[in-house]
Amino acid sequence: MRSQVAGFAIFLAACVLAPRVPMLSVDAGGFVVGSGPAERSWAYGHSPGFVREQRWYDAWELAPRRVQLRRFSLDARPVTQGEYAAFVADTGRRPPGISPTEYRTQGFLAHPYREVRSYLWADDTPPGDLLDHPVVLVDREDARAYCAWQGKRLPSEFEWEAACGGPGGRRFPWGDTWEPGRAHIQAMGTAPVGASQETAEAARDLEMLGNVFEWTSSEFGPGRAAVKGCSWDDSVGTCRCAFRHGRPPASRHILIGFRCARDG
Repeated sequence: MRSQVAGFAIFLAACVLAPRVPMLSVDAGGFVVGSGPAERSWAYGHSPGFVREQRWYDAWELAPRRVQLRRFSLDARPVTQGEYAAFVADTGRRPPGISPTEYRTQGFLAHPYREVRSYLWADDTPPGDLLDHPVVLVDREDARAYCAWQGKRLPSEFEWEAACGGPGGRRFPWGDTWEPGRAHIQAMGTAPVGASQETAEAARDLEMLGNVFEWTSSEFGPGRAAVKGCSWDDSVGTCRCAFRHGRPPASRHILIGFRCARDG
């Protein structure tokens, strides 16, 4: 009973108190996606040694190309813990989380399980101090289900990159030169989303890069879903519109969240 009451309270709070999420409207047209040698060289120069040694950007990023997209809209920020709690309360979906055994089996353990604990929910309720932080520990099907509940869908990776880089394929949402403070990176954990943002255009600079990677509807390769953006623990070189990598779609991690899109 306590769990149901707590869940309903979160549901009411999210419905009543959470602001309507602004969306970026992106007109139909051609968009440059991917990265060339000059951009990758710059990125390697602003990345840790292991990234250069493993040649992440050459292995994972696409060569520059122009893609044609229909008009679409994209949430200006990732979905929050509080918003996802309303979805869990309404649908009975599994709360975000992962057990120590699941975490070890999943692999990519750059962060020990002790760092996961602060993001775990209790009684179907997210940690109270993280309600306005991006939801994490959700797999791609969770993300798809939430977007459908909102009458939306997951963006494709090309849509995500087009919203980030614009028609000409900027390196960053704000231009081609890195500006410190524009993204929440090289930090100790997630940060609130939408802080002091009132419109979609104002939100874009701070919300498209940093904080969490984001699930997309696109495939990265056999058994892997494409993930875009960068996270709170990443370097400057990784935090570019063109960066991409892939994870099994059933993965749950403290570095991965999502946002929603819709047609038109």
